[in-house]
Amino acid sequence: MENKDMFINRELSWLRFNSRVLAQCNKDLPLLEKLKFIAIYCTNLDEFYMIRIAGLKQLFAAGIVVSGSDEMTPLDQLREIRKYLKDEQEILENYYKDTVSKLAGHGLFIQNYEELSDEVKSRADEYFFSNILPVIVPIAVDPTHPFPHLNNLSFALAVKLCDDAHPEIIKFGMIRISRVLPRFYYAGDGIYVPIESIVHRHAEEIFPGYRLLSSCAFRVTRNADMVIEEEEADDFMMILEQGLKLRRKGAFVRLQIDSGCDPEILDFLNLHMKIFYKDIYEYNIPLTLGALWQIIGDKEFSHLLLPPYTPKTLPPFGQNISMFDAIDKEDVLLFHPYESFDPVTQFIREAAKDPKVISIRMTLYRVEKNSAIIQALIDAANEGKQVTVMVELKARFDEENNLHWAKALENAGAHVIYGITGFKVHAKVSQVIRQVGDKLNFYIHLGTGNYNGSSAKIYTDVSYFTSRADVAKDTTTFFHILSGFSKNRRLNGLSMSPMQIKERVIAMIKNEAKMGSDGRIIAKMNALVDSDVIKALYEASNAGVQINLIIRGICCLRPGVPGMSENIKVRSIIGKYLEHARIFYFKHANPKFYISSADWMPRNLERRLELMTPITDPVSQGKLGEILRLQVQDNELAFELGSDGEYHSIIKSEGEKVVNNQEFFEGYLNKIFKTMKKSSDQDKVQILASKLFKES
Repeated sequence: MENKDMFINRELSWLRFNSRVLAQCNKDLPLLEKLKFIAIYCTNLDEFYMIRIAGLKQLFAAGIVVSGSDEMTPLDQLREIRKYLKDEQEILENYYKDTVSKLAGHGLFIQNYEELSDEVKSRADEYFFSNILPVIVPIAVDPTHPFPHLNNLSFALAVKLCDDAHPEIIKFGMIRISRVLPRFYYAGDGIYVPIESIVHRHAEEIFPGYRLLSSCAFRVTRNADMVIEEEEADDFMMILEQGLKLRRKGAFVRLQIDSGCDPEILDFLNLHMKIFYKDIYEYNIPLTLGALWQIIGDKEFSHLLLPPYTPKTLPPFGQNISMFDAIDKEDVLLFHPYESFDPVTQFIREAAKDPKVISIRMTLYRVEKNSAIIQALIDAANEGKQVTVMVELKARFDEENNLHWAKALENAGAHVIYGITGFKVHAKVSQVIRQVGDKLNFYIHLGTGNYNGSSAKIYTDVSYFTSRADVAKDTTTFFHILSGFSKNRRLNGLSMSPMQIKERVIAMIKNEAKMGSDGRIIAKMNALVDSDVIKALYEASNAGVQINLIIRGICCLRPGVPGMSENIKVRSIIGKYLEHARIFYFKHANPKFYISSADWMPRNLERRLELMTPITDPVSQGKLGEILRLQVQDNELAFELGSDGEYHSIIKSEGEKVVNNQEFFEGYLNKIFKTMKKSSDQDKVQILASKLFKES
């Protein structure tokens, strides 16, 4: 094949991932679960336009001809993306309308103002005057009132008015709908009303003396990528804060608007915004559907969601058990969210309170707003412990939250590192040092996901606790690299990008290739983009190596092509939980299993500080092996990628057993937990826990 044909375009692959998210609406799921996937789809698309489309537009404006291994030009990509999204819009609208229609049969309604009964209209009117009118902003646009600045993802109602006294005088304006208002007004009796339909009804009271001729809701998307010149920054926190302000003023890249909008209103808006007409999307459904979480979270209708699952804390961890005593005895690997994230939080909390702990070091990339981990770090610093925290201020869309926590940690006396010039620090690692007599004991946590207790309930990730001396030495070196001046330092057991992960991954792929048909690779990650890694996988496939790739999102590798990738199978798992763990298996490596914070993408392997951890103890290896085996066998949540770049649901043969890996993990952990509650033999429970999923 031509070099360019060896690769699937990155952006088009991402669009197909988001299509797989939307396709969950076509499955036999509770109705609010379908609404959830619509919300996720729309939120994903917002970020795609803010970052990826904005970036392609900049490349096109700069005259860049080729921007990826597939050799598609930025203009070609923009054309393909716009066509794809225009075609998919009808699918989105149909899924939304069908779901809303079926929800009405369960007493949950999403209705515009004009569809309401007189009684409910009266309640909506009262809500308008008491809650909406005081906070909305009416804006006239004319020679004395300039077109206003619209922040990224601003939501408003554009209006066309005429003067009551002089009907021939036409005016244009808008009503900005404040983000402090809920997306939907809850009118009681299971009725949710899009707020813009209430505002439309009362537009003439907002502009007294004028008659409303027409109105339409609209929403704008801006370029939200920030370019920070770190080398020129004397105060990185200050320049980042300036960058966050500039983000609100990025170039317009998309306009979403009500279908059937008055052409004069559309002309009025685009006269000022100048958005390319193919980036204007007219919708027959409400805008800002990422806000559907307001309805999804209504506890009165929780029966329209999948049954909730409570993450489990199993031996060797548990109440009244010291984290340090447990880790001293054995390495422990957890699979979230089936196994609780609480031990990770407890690890830091216990370290903060333990008088023997002299030092806590950790990296923070994305944390929740009310973080128990950060509060524990603040407490530790206040107690006089040595606390070193790498807070990555450049974590996209978490910059403001991270700035807040960085300042709070600094105020408590912690040593805060704001990043490494030119790189993002994406590694997930914490290290606790305890003074026991005249000896220093090291305890380490390494993970594939963020130190975020909220996302840990919906993301599948792996946590690994160890007190191994080799890991302690490597993590100490890693934190010294973060806090000091260091060039070309390498780790021994752990691998660190940008220096080591890529070369070790490629070396292990090549080693499997030497084994021919006895070679075996299974790799689970979020995205596969790096062309060097992909070429190494092609070479291994040609050598006869059987390769299974479990890739949730972007995959630029083209599987199943004779003479190139016929021994490679690619699948994507989309379900109740977001598959986020990175787990790698190489049959002839030593050791065979690895976990990592890094996907196989150029940004992770070349432009970020990441860690890849070898898993050496047999129990943890067995656990990882069962996770991979079940995900390779899944025939319910998995989609398979064809050589044409399209994904297809797996067709089960008659009588074939249904394998839903997420349901299995929930059920198995529930079984262990019940055994733990009933049994006084904790050794039996620990054996069950350590042989996790073996009965699959």
